[in-house]
Order: sequence, then C-alpha cells, then structure tokens
Amino acid sequence: MNKTKLTHIDENGTSRMVDVSEKEVTERIAVAHARVTMKSETFKLIMDKKVTKGDVLGVARVAGIMAAKKTNELIPMCHPLNINSVKIDYTNNNQDSIEITSEVKVSAKTGVEMEALTAVSICALTIYDMCKSADRSMLISEVYLVKKSGGKSGTFINKI
Repeated sequence: MNKTKLTHIDENGTSRMVDVSEKEVTERIAVAHARVTMKSETFKLIMDKKVTKGDVLGVARVAGIMAAKKTNELIPMCHPLNINSVKIDYTNNNQDSIEITSEVKVSAKTGVEMEALTAVSICALTIYDMCKSADRSMLISEVYLVKKSGGKSGTFINKI
C-alpha cells in the first residue's frame, strides 16, 4: 500500500508548520475556481448593479484579494507570504450562476494554492452576503484548485 506523506504531520503524528528554510525561492502561481448559483432574478440584479448593498462583483473582487493576503491568519499551517499579485475574474456567467477564478502569484519558498482557494471562497461568500436578502437559496459549489506551477513538485493541472 502506497502511503502519501502528510507534510503538516511530524513523525509522532503532531501537527506542525512545514520547514521551508531549505527550499528554493521560485515563482509560484495557483489558479482556483468557485461557482455561485442563484435565481435568475438575483443574477439580473447583480448584472444590472441594482443590489441595494452596491456593486456586488466589485466588492466581492476586493474581498477575494484581501482574503488571499490574509490566508495565513485564517489557516493555521499556512506561511505568511508577500504576494506579488491576485487576480479575480468572473467567467462563464449565465442567467443563474457566476463562476469565479482567482490567480495568485508569489516568488517564495512555498506555494499559493491556499491563497487562491481562499480568494474564490471569500469572493463567493461576499456575493452571497450582498444578495442574501433577495435570494437565500444561493448555492456555493465547485471550489477547487484548477492548476499550480512552481516549486519542486512542478506543475499540477486538475483534470476535473
């Protein structure tokens, strides 16, 4: 049986932050995805910028960027990173859903997968928060890592 080694667990089974001091600094990029599904009326309110709390997609974009920068404060074993860039895009939108994509870049000794995933998650939660008075049945789904590059393990592309 092939056991995958969990890097955040030491030989005694104790949680730990991974020691990255011996790793090389490389450019690392991670892309993540999330979807928010809603009533078509809610989608129209967002697209027409008629939600009473303001520009939903603009505010959600800023929230996602802020979240990426604070990931280490939210997820205990994440290293603090000096992120080079965070991009949030809305793609493949249709009458009842908004797809969110984040791309996070850093030159560091550790990757930015968690930052990219945090960005799309908080972006989706912000959309929900700003629109919940119109539609409490919104569904946040399909949160996943699309791809990552850099570091010793190289490139990963999700085959979902």
